[in-house]
Amino acid sequence: MRDHTRRWAWLGVLLIGLGLYVIVLLTLVNTDNPNFVPALILLGATVVPLSFLTFAQARTGQWQVPTSALVISAFFGGVIGIVVAGTLEYDTLRDLGVLPMVLVAIIEESAKLIVPVILLFTILSRHERRLPSDGLVIGVASGLGFAALETMGYAFTALLASGGNIGSVEETLFIRGLTSPAGHTAWTGLTAGALWAVIAAPSLRRVLAFIGTFAGAVVLHTAWDTFASPVAYVILAIISLGWLFLALRHYRTFAERVPATVAMRPLTI
Repeated sequence: MRDHTRRWAWLGVLLIGLGLYVIVLLTLVNTDNPNFVPALILLGATVVPLSFLTFAQARTGQWQVPTSALVISAFFGGVIGIVVAGTLEYDTLRDLGVLPMVLVAIIEESAKLIVPVILLFTILSRHERRLPSDGLVIGVASGLGFAALETMGYAFTALLASGGNIGSVEETLFIRGLTSPAGHTAWTGLTAGALWAVIAAPSLRRVLAFIGTFAGAVVLHTAWDTFASPVAYVILAIISLGWLFLALRHYRTFAERVPATVAMRPLTI
């Protein structure tokens, strides 16, 4: 019963989040009070990514990553990732005068891994548990934070550019919120999971797999930023999510092979 509840918890998060979003939106429209705009942007940017994180967390094997680790990864991973990426992109643009999309992808995919890597070595220094599924869900959380903050920025820019048109904000939140699981959250989850796999069972094959996974995430990110069309987004979303679901299945099998004394040991930070 508990496993069944966990597997469908994402739906509850999604429905409750959407309900709150609609309530805030209706209140904003009825009162014409701009004080509700920040709440609208916050909910619009986080509901879908958070639902996806809940979905992934329930399907990563024998043990759930604690909420504390996910909160740290989402908050600090998002803030640090977006600040580091923004600074490096600005400095590169200033020095080169042009910033190729592939370079943007490399910078952002690297920046989103900073906090997951810190958590990786912090956890490993205190615990024997080394399941790749932990890395995947922590990476998803970091990508969630990055995507949510980026969406908030785009929504705020849309608000200013449209002269306060809430319809423009809604459109931005809808498009970026709906596509966020197939973007930053999936790509960072894949790379962090592959990195955790290297530490869990070091081998040349797993090192090459991590390098290939990171390169694949960069290629998908570059394509996403380059081919701005609905058809391209659908194709890239199918590839990104399909790859992530395959990784979830693979890591779940990996977790089932881990001795119970290790797999069920509490993971805390």
